[in-house]
Amino acid sequence: MNYRFAGRMKRVPESFLGELFRVSAVPGVISFAGGLPASDCIDVDGIAEAARQVFAEEGRTALQYSTTDGYLPLREFIADRYRRRLGLPATADEIQIVNGSQQSLDLAAKIFIDPGDAVGMERPGYLGAIEAFSFYEPVFHAVPLEEDGPDLAVFESVIRDHAPGLFYGIPNSQNPSGTTYSDRKRRAVAEILEGSETVFYEDDAFGELFFDGRPRVPVKRYIPEQTLISGSFSKIIAPGMRIGWIYAPAPILREFNLAKQAADLHSNLLCQAILNRYLRTHDLDGHVRRVAAVYGEHCRLMCDLLDDLMPAGMTHTRPEGGIFLTAALPRGVSSMEVFHDGVREGVAVLPGVPFYVDGGGKETIRLNFSAVGAEEIVEGMHRLARVMHRLV
Repeated sequence: MNYRFAGRMKRVPESFLGELFRVSAVPGVISFAGGLPASDCIDVDGIAEAARQVFAEEGRTALQYSTTDGYLPLREFIADRYRRRLGLPATADEIQIVNGSQQSLDLAAKIFIDPGDAVGMERPGYLGAIEAFSFYEPVFHAVPLEEDGPDLAVFESVIRDHAPGLFYGIPNSQNPSGTTYSDRKRRAVAEILEGSETVFYEDDAFGELFFDGRPRVPVKRYIPEQTLISGSFSKIIAPGMRIGWIYAPAPILREFNLAKQAADLHSNLLCQAILNRYLRTHDLDGHVRRVAAVYGEHCRLMCDLLDDLMPAGMTHTRPEGGIFLTAALPRGVSSMEVFHDGVREGVAVLPGVPFYVDGGGKETIRLNFSAVGAEEIVEGMHRLARVMHRLV
């Protein structure tokens, strides 16, 4: 059979995610390659009790069809949290529930990107966003990340010279680098964008997970009508529930709602009701502090081992939060070599190549410190060190 697939399928970059999941599942391999939260931090008993309550009190409603915008009590909880934590004047009407923040990427691309349109993003950028946007055939314009956020001169040039309809960024604990924008850079980004026709897509998947517990001011505070924020409960509650959201101005939400309705009618109502019950009967702030403390310990341990064990010339970022860091390899060492040799040694890392829309990443790797415990981090770092010393 000659299947006549759409031409875009030939132009979409090959996904590395399938290989990533395959390698991460190999028995005996310690994986720093994925992006999973710690399974030990998932409150199984608490979520199970919330589920029992939902089935007992509103089971028939929770098992029915619902509205596309999502379960109203959950949207009210999210809006209230924006008001309390970040000082943003959010209302439930500005919140749309989605199937994990990954769906936000696809739907935002669907409503903003035509083939050939300019799209701006960080360099390196989140590979999930690169893959989601690539289906709509944009022209990417990448802005290098510095230690405290985007290179402002390049950012301004991209906005001025290419007028992208969308710029995608992760100001808090960026994936893959772990970089966090400084307050100065956040204000500067907003000032450059103000008056343009570029919408800033502020991906805030990791904003709750700062090790010091201090919320950072979002870019949306400065340019509310030009910014949409996506968030997710995957990294702080449970990724298997697939509950995320978008917080955006009404004109964007109208288009977004139409696109979502055509895609899946609505997100899983049962999981929304269970999550809402859990959030309203448990201390989310305390839970987040405990999770962030665990990840902070893991991050510091991994950074110390990178400093102590790796060969000269290998450097790394020092995240303030989140679940990832990036390491730059010694000159002449290939990230793909590290990946393949690492699997043979029993440790998996993610090569930097998929994070670059314009080439690059051949001498960087991404490391995840949330998914494995302290003992596995120590053993995995020793395995990686053996790989690195062989390749230098």
